[in-house]
Amino acid sequence: MTQAATDRSQAHWVQAFLEAQAAELDAATNTQLAYGRDLLQFADWLDRRGLHFATATQEHVESYLIDCEAEGLSRATRARRLSAIKQLYRFAFEEGWRGDNPAIRIKGPGRSKSLPKTLSVEEVDRLLAAARDHGRQPTRNRCLMEILYATGMRVSELVELPVSAARGDPRMLLVRGKGGKERMVPLSGDARAALADWLAERDRAEEVARAQGTPASRHLFPAMGKAGHLTRQGFYRLIKDIAVAAGVSPSKVTPHTIRHAFATHLLAGGADLRSIQTMLGHADVATTEIYTHVLEDRLRDLVLEHHPLGKAAPKA
Repeated sequence: MTQAATDRSQAHWVQAFLEAQAAELDAATNTQLAYGRDLLQFADWLDRRGLHFATATQEHVESYLIDCEAEGLSRATRARRLSAIKQLYRFAFEEGWRGDNPAIRIKGPGRSKSLPKTLSVEEVDRLLAAARDHGRQPTRNRCLMEILYATGMRVSELVELPVSAARGDPRMLLVRGKGGKERMVPLSGDARAALADWLAERDRAEEVARAQGTPASRHLFPAMGKAGHLTRQGFYRLIKDIAVAAGVSPSKVTPHTIRHAFATHLLAGGADLRSIQTMLGHADVATTEIYTHVLEDRLRDLVLEHHPLGKAAPKA
């Protein structure tokens, strides 16, 4: 450890680390924000004890994690915080700010293996049907729902789609995902029809707005807010309203459960994991493999409910 390392503020350590992540690993903005929050929490804990990133030991990191558990933080949150700390110290070692990584031997609590919630095909059909005449912009709402289920894209990817990606009746959409990585996702016939209807309506509305001096929007789903497009929060509220209209429990319906439904229904239909991995934008196929467990559970329940051998024997 150098004197210069202790002279640098902990905020400087965090900022330098985040800048390196952005430059070298092309880390997504949301990932950087999460790392920043986690590391500042650890920095505050150290500061209250007269410690510094440069002087903390393995025992200090372990004590911090114990305090996190005592606060009631989930296993996933604690695992994420430890991951951020490990990566900060890996960066510090490479920069020569420390001669060791005090977190490298610490094993995390691990993440819970809860299976993703999903929806049945019948429930999705009801949601799609309800979206066709829901709200003040039913054409847009139908387009949003059809594209989400047809592609399984993340909600941020959906609401941030540029209108240029949708021109020319595309069979595929170019999606910019985590870390700015691009991938192609196919559109179903229903999604293409919904997209064409929405583009026609959107362009008519924009032509009127342009005549009134409003500049053209580059987003497929424009909105008046600062972002210039429908926000994730706005879509979240919309999808809950659609669930109510469809008679599906709103607690079951989020943009992410429709993404899970896309993957699970594809797998049930015979699609291979590698193809689903590519369409979902998962970096590791292990992330996609969880859907095999979802399908196994659904098939087991189906057998127990409908197969004669799965039912309890009648009492004599």
